[in-house]
Amino acid sequence: MKQIVEAVFIDRDGTIGGYGHFIHPNEFEIFPNALLAIQLLKKNNIKVFAFTNQYRISRGQATLDEFEEQFREYGFDQSYICPHELDDHCDCRKPKAGMLLRASIEHKLDLTKCVVIGDVGDTDMLAAHRVGAKKILVKTGWGEGSLGEFRDKWIETEPDFIAGDILEAVEWIIDSSMRTT
Repeated sequence: MKQIVEAVFIDRDGTIGGYGHFIHPNEFEIFPNALLAIQLLKKNNIKVFAFTNQYRISRGQATLDEFEEQFREYGFDQSYICPHELDDHCDCRKPKAGMLLRASIEHKLDLTKCVVIGDVGDTDMLAAHRVGAKKILVKTGWGEGSLGEFRDKWIETEPDFIAGDILEAVEWIIDSSMRTT
């Protein structure tokens, strides 16, 4: 029986491009294989959502519209963006699961049939863990540090897969969804 993947949530900084730190959308450089990865998911009828903390929006250093436009250009079906500072105590900032829960309502998703791809264990992986989604940690961006010196910050969970980059993560998803169990 095939594993059904309804949607994939993908972090931005360090996962699809950049190096883990804030880069304005006008200056952001996407990894060469990230667009291919997004296209592969869409080709396999899997919804693709951006899933990112961007507190610089609340500081006026970028706008929500600039990020949403960037994600549309990359081929994302929709973007879920937390614009809040850590001390705003919102429900959407990762590692909280607010963005995932909102998407599940808006798109009628079973989050246990969804995958989160990110480079940060104590935000991306913990948010996915809270809703029962599959977790893929990429080694780009903060990924290596998440697996090493910062592993103690998210010790309560394990990624389902560790990928070298976004393309390897997506290939694993597609392979897993095609495999019969």
